[in-house]
Amino acid sequence: MAHPKEEKTLIIIKPDAIHRGLLGEIVTRFERKGLKIVGMKMLQLEDALLEAHYAHIKDKPFFVGIKNYMKSSPVVVMVLSGINAVSATRIIVGPTKAYEADAGSIRGDLSLSMQSNVVHSSDSVESGVAEVTRFFSEEELFDYKKTDFDYIYADEVF
Repeated sequence: MAHPKEEKTLIIIKPDAIHRGLLGEIVTRFERKGLKIVGMKMLQLEDALLEAHYAHIKDKPFFVGIKNYMKSSPVVVMVLSGINAVSATRIIVGPTKAYEADAGSIRGDLSLSMQSNVVHSSDSVESGVAEVTRFFSEEELFDYKKTDFDYIYADEVF
């Protein structure tokens, strides 16, 4: 069952990662960290969902290019859960400008672009809540005890 301190965050594995065959490596990095996958699906993004997700930039001149890129292939969306999941995921992913990302991060190892940066992750706990709700229904999310939880978090969660 979910721990009271657990957060949820949304990950979108973007078209460039799908085309380049990086799905397994990206998922593995989150699993190795100890984050729990509580929802995952592949979908083709539509205009309405992209306009809602990117509402903060939909009036910018570059939005059409982002929308076309995000529709260029299916994406994989997933919800990760864990204590401090949002900040932990942001460290694993690296900064948006992939050419500035440190080696060892997903973007630092796998991309050089700002747009084609292989993965999206929620940037705050509040964004995580909104984005998870935007992409997943309650029926698509699973609550289960991850058997290694006590070994990943030890005494700090009690």
